[in-house]
Amino acid sequence: MAKPYSIDLRERVVATVEKGGLSRRQAALQFGVGISTAINWVRRFRETGSVAPGQMGGHKPKSIRDEHRAWLLERTREKDFTLRGLVADLAERSLKVDYRTMWNFVHAEKLSFKKTVLASEQDRPDVARRHGQWTKYQGRIAPEHLVFIDETWSKTNMAPLRGWARRKGGRSTDHYG
Repeated sequence: MAKPYSIDLRERVVATVEKGGLSRRQAALQFGVGISTAINWVRRFRETGSVAPGQMGGHKPKSIRDEHRAWLLERTREKDFTLRGLVADLAERSLKVDYRTMWNFVHAEKLSFKKTVLASEQDRPDVARRHGQWTKYQGRIAPEHLVFIDETWSKTNMAPLRGWARRKGGRSTDHYG
């Protein structure tokens, strides 16, 4: 990353314009800096009284505040989610965040990468009870009364293959290895 010009050079360019009577363009040519650079230095000096450079870099991504954090944690307990889905959900709540902010949030909260395509409804007691009833009933069905439906070409990509969910158990959240 480039470093800012020295304070000494900045002061000499500004002094040449302010006290020496040269134009910004002439001062820039004399000191070998860009014309727009000299213009910006003189403007900065006139506005702030200093030629010191402003802060370079240091972008800090937004973090999720407490009131939104509580809502997000509740939302992630309800059902599986995708990062882009959470970004959209927060946008509906008038909070603009980006994908990277959500990525940081799910890692900070130790949410894991979704690895199974099993329906979460299977864990519900009413669904488990009905499945047990169906399993018992299957033996009573005469095979000649059944119709075979070939679903080879049916669409199976309805559920998102990638997303995030709370990890069951206490294993590591690192999904890469």
